[in-house]
Amino acid sequence: MVATQPVAGCGNHQRRFLSISRRRRAVCPDNGGVSEDANDSWPRSRWVEVADQLLLAVRPHASSGRALINLPGPTSVSGRWSDGLEGFARTFLLAAFRVGGAHGQDLHGLLEQYAHGLACGTNPDSVERWPRMTERRQARVEAASIAIALSETRLWLWDKLDERVRERTVQWLADIVGTTDYGNNWIWFQNVVESFLASVGGPWSQRDLDRNAELQERLYVGDGWYSDGAGPGGELQNFDYYTGWAWHLYPVLEARIRGAAPDDVHRNRLRAFLEQAPSLVGADGAPVLQGRSLTYRFAMLAPFWAGALADATPLEPGETRAITSAVMRHFLDHGAVDNNGLLPVGWYREFPRIRQLYTGAASPYWASKAFAGLLLSPDDPIWTDDPVPPQHWERDSITLLSAPGWLVQSTAGDGVVRVVNHGTDRQAHLKLMPSADDPFYHRQSYSTHSSPQLLPETIAGPVDSHTALLDAAGLPSHRGRIERVHLSATVAVSRSRPYWLDHGGIGPAGDSASWSGLRHGPMLTIASVVRGSRELRLVWIDTDDQGSGGAAGLASEESPWLSDPGPWRVHIGGWPLAAEHEELVVETTAWEDGGPRIRVCRSDGFTSLVQGVQGLSDTGALRLEGADPLGAASVTPWIRSRGPVAAGQVTAALVSLSGMPPEGEGWPALPEVETQPEEGQLIVRWPDGHEDTIPG
Repeated sequence: MVATQPVAGCGNHQRRFLSISRRRRAVCPDNGGVSEDANDSWPRSRWVEVADQLLLAVRPHASSGRALINLPGPTSVSGRWSDGLEGFARTFLLAAFRVGGAHGQDLHGLLEQYAHGLACGTNPDSVERWPRMTERRQARVEAASIAIALSETRLWLWDKLDERVRERTVQWLADIVGTTDYGNNWIWFQNVVESFLASVGGPWSQRDLDRNAELQERLYVGDGWYSDGAGPGGELQNFDYYTGWAWHLYPVLEARIRGAAPDDVHRNRLRAFLEQAPSLVGADGAPVLQGRSLTYRFAMLAPFWAGALADATPLEPGETRAITSAVMRHFLDHGAVDNNGLLPVGWYREFPRIRQLYTGAASPYWASKAFAGLLLSPDDPIWTDDPVPPQHWERDSITLLSAPGWLVQSTAGDGVVRVVNHGTDRQAHLKLMPSADDPFYHRQSYSTHSSPQLLPETIAGPVDSHTALLDAAGLPSHRGRIERVHLSATVAVSRSRPYWLDHGGIGPAGDSASWSGLRHGPMLTIASVVRGSRELRLVWIDTDDQGSGGAAGLASEESPWLSDPGPWRVHIGGWPLAAEHEELVVETTAWEDGGPRIRVCRSDGFTSLVQGVQGLSDTGALRLEGADPLGAASVTPWIRSRGPVAAGQVTAALVSLSGMPPEGEGWPALPEVETQPEEGQLIVRWPDGHEDTIPG
């Protein structure tokens, strides 16, 4: 439907409306930053109530012997058998936090259910037996949850089990002893299981623990951050929520198994991480949507509870209470629990495209880690102190997170948090086969109120929150491995060698089976200068790069793929904006005061804007259905150069995501960019007189 009427938050220009008539789902807070509920945190009883509801909802899906819980939804790459074990283990962890925190009071008979399941699952003659770790590698993951749950409920479950069941459980868990094929957070599954085995007189290996400790130190990058694995050249650039819900949670729970306090190394690292983690939560409780396994949702609260349990947090009790309550309320208010009381695969409501190959129907119950706080006494200050909103909920801030290479922009007026990414790529392997950028790691930016677009064609040809070179056919490049150049309080610079996926001529472009090869481009440098909700993004092809145009040839000695001869145009994609019932409005204006501009407006006042500052002249918008977990429809504005760009030519655009209605016409004044070739640097002058320097 096309209309020419004004809408709140947009100027009186002609615009195109994208009307959505599907069932409404609230996806964003009202304007005004901190919501009225931010200072009205949940009491402990509300957490107990939600835990009980989640646990009772899965009961109808348990097998007759209670060993397997097979939930409706997708099957993981490990198969339905393994998924049934996952359903048991992850909900058992939640039951352990619930009953352990109540000192054994079990009004719903939870432990009886899991005791039955334990007896059947470990019985090799049972039709409900669990897969051994030699049969399914995923069983090691679930073994850790079972070990923690058995330890936390030891007085009321383990100590009362039949001796034969205890022996079979030890035998099943002992398969993990001596395994060595770990390169990331999986070392903690082995550590946890072997600590439990040691606590009950079972087998364990000091060699395993020592080897895992060595790997942990190799993957620790400082400031409380772990890279969840290393790249092909040893690069440590794999950052996501696993730092919190694995690397920091498990040392605390493993220490509880041993009946000891976590060591000072882990406590100090956890404390350092919690200095930064609050900055990644918006004022309405929305976490930044970045990284894999996002269907675990509120599991990202695990490190906050770990800090409280280990007395290793810099946060006031009221601050922890405010953050954890806001996140839980946010997900529940946005439909994370379905009409059957289950957690489907998705972010808010069901959205299967967010899954990875290892994701099954029970995988979302990793979210059980968000209830570790129930292990705290009811009279703990976290439950009794008044909530204290984090500072970035009440005033604008820009935070440099050096370890992951992120600039974090928070604006109090709309409660939005934005992450500008110049250091995280999860580049685990050399590009020996054609593969796309991972949209959860390679994008230029992430936020609490947007998502990467997850259709196959948008993964194959990225546009949203992405900077690309367009080849001769107009195909956008992928980012590739990120090389950090500069990080400071408001400026971040990185470079990469972009590449294009070649299509073999069979099947749709988004089908990875149709990719027949790839072509590398020249080294591309991207600089971000941030101020308020805005990012000035500057792009140039490196002048000293031998791959910047000319005849095709091998991109480098390390690459088996050809380079693209060019020429290339620059393409800058803005923030995607999603909606359900709300209308999305696309507005463009002609070249008037220095550059073309385009924005997408939503009826609640949120806008996604891209304005040309230098060397960019053509604008457009990508409209999609079913690509975004935040809404049924989404629109991404973009801007590009009309003709090819030369090596060293700087192009620039202003990019913004905001929930604050603009005044008047609502187009922000543009910064100026000055090149200082003698110093080899760029100067950015903002309209308020502030200057930033981009070093050469």
